Amino acid sequence: MTNSTPNPTNPKSRPKPVFIPGSTPGPNPGRVKPGPPTKHQLALMIWLAVFPTLTILNLVLGDWLHMMNAVTRTFVLATIAVPIVIYGLMPPLHRLRGELLTRIASSS
Repeated sequence: MTNSTPNPTNPKSRPKPVFIPGSTPGPNPGRVKPGPPTKHQLALMIWLAVFPTLTILNLVLGDWLHMMNAVTRTFVLATIAVPIVIYGLMPPLHRLRGELLTRIASSS
């Protein structure tokens, strides 16, 4: 039976370091993960996610929404838009930001 624990003295048995933006820095000291977004970066990311989402929802559901009062219309839009933005659009925007900052840092 062989030991499945990697041997640190044998370079072939060590896993290759992989950098994923947004993860903690691995054994490769040249790669540093970008920190959290500034409030201005986060505001831009949220705007880039919310504006198109609300525009599309209003275009698609406009005929149905115009029959509702303002509070109900806002509730319906928020109920649909928030999960789309939080779970669908913000994670890719965070990854894109990390990739852009990593690319900028590595080119400097």
